[in-house]
Amino acid sequence: MDIKRKKFQGVLNILSFNRHFYIIGLAVLALIGISRWFINWPEAFFLFVLIAFLYGFLAPLFVSAFVYDFSGFYTFKWLEEIDIDYANTKQIVNINAGFDETSFIIKSKFPAADIRVFDFYNAEQHTEPAIKRARKVSLVYPNTQQIASGSIPMQDGSADLVFLLSAIHEIRTHEERVQFLKECYRICTPGGRVIMVEHLRDLPNFLAFTIGFTHFFSKTTWKNAFESAGFSQFNETKFTAYMSVFTCRR
Repeated sequence: MDIKRKKFQGVLNILSFNRHFYIIGLAVLALIGISRWFINWPEAFFLFVLIAFLYGFLAPLFVSAFVYDFSGFYTFKWLEEIDIDYANTKQIVNINAGFDETSFIIKSKFPAADIRVFDFYNAEQHTEPAIKRARKVSLVYPNTQQIASGSIPMQDGSADLVFLLSAIHEIRTHEERVQFLKECYRICTPGGRVIMVEHLRDLPNFLAFTIGFTHFFSKTTWKNAFESAGFSQFNETKFTAYMSVFTCRR
């Protein structure tokens, strides 16, 4: 399987999956320009509105291009900061929310390990148009299994690593997140770990995504969820200013 990514694939995916937002944004931008023919805007105020709108429109694309196309996110550069015993990692689980760009890459990093892939996407609960569009073009890893977020069909203590890569922020309620993480805890071996990569609801992501940063959760929210699920260790490392890598151990 060819896992080489195309140039600007990350930001082009975002444009494609969220095109409804950008179509609306272009329409609003056109209306702002046309309004000058009918409204006597103060020059300074008009420039402020225009610059603010363009910032909110373009900043997420520049940041997304940086994170997903130029930072090494999909080469798993961030994994080098985590102490992993590759030789003794036998069972890996990768869980996504309907869009999988990482399972083939994980397999290339752990060629001797068995990888099971689960997709907890629920069409009734996860209704965002972006997810539906992403599913249409997502690569499907062999034997990917559809699951409910509260039930992972694996034996207790069977997984050495569980990857949650920019996926479980789609679980929007605390109760469902905790139940999901309890399942991750259950399937981990005694020394097993969950590795989660997420944007956070913090200042850098506010500056990058403005109001869109509310789609993410704070470090405190994640810490509370993992501790409620039973995990005793919750460690964070930063991968760029916009992404956090959390390593959580039983």
